[in-house]
Amino acid sequence: MKHHRTQIQLRFKDLDKLGHVNNANYLTYFELARVNFFKTVMGTKTIDWSTEGIIMAKVEITFKQPILLEDEVFVYVWVSRFGTKSFDMNCSIVKSENGQETEVATGMTVLVCINYKTNQTIEIPPLWKQKMQAFQAG
Repeated sequence: MKHHRTQIQLRFKDLDKLGHVNNANYLTYFELARVNFFKTVMGTKTIDWSTEGIIMAKVEITFKQPILLEDEVFVYVWVSRFGTKSFDMNCSIVKSENGQETEVATGMTVLVCINYKTNQTIEIPPLWKQKMQAFQAG
């Protein structure tokens, strides 16, 4: 299964007093990777976000190693489950050193499809599911 890869630009403001990336920033990195996934897979004109949007219903993070300012960091994302109105997107944050990637954190989000005009959940648009499955198939 193909995963989408996003490079993360670490900023000095991401660091905490101990000199590593504060855990709250991992959610931002997941979000950046999800947005890039949708831009790549769905295209910029495919979605009318006011009628076919998503909301996050759940997020889980497992921390394995700290990230330091000098680290070269990437986030891989992929859809691991499709339901009727929701899907799970998994994330893997890795740091790259000398051509080797080390996983430093993993995460999973449950994303629910919603029509923001009616404030009601909707089924996953068939085009979304089709495009995500096609991308991941390679």
